[in-house]
Amino acid sequence: MKETILKALDAIRPGLQADGGDVEFIRMDENKVVYIRLTGACGGCPMSTITLKQGIERLLKMQIPEISAVEAVE
Repeated sequence: MKETILKALDAIRPGLQADGGDVEFIRMDENKVVYIRLTGACGGCPMSTITLKQGIERLLKMQIPEISAVEAVE
């Protein structure tokens, strides 16, 4: 499943990079929660919660329905 997550993040990455940010996969736990790190401009952006939940989480769950949630780590 990790490879599928990485491919999905690669599809999201150009949009984040266009705004000076990026996303890094950290891990997935036993409850199918995916942990990511928003980097660059996305790391400190006040809109990062919206990007995470309405962007990244929504797209990952559409492509990989087994994922229960996506959470950001520092």
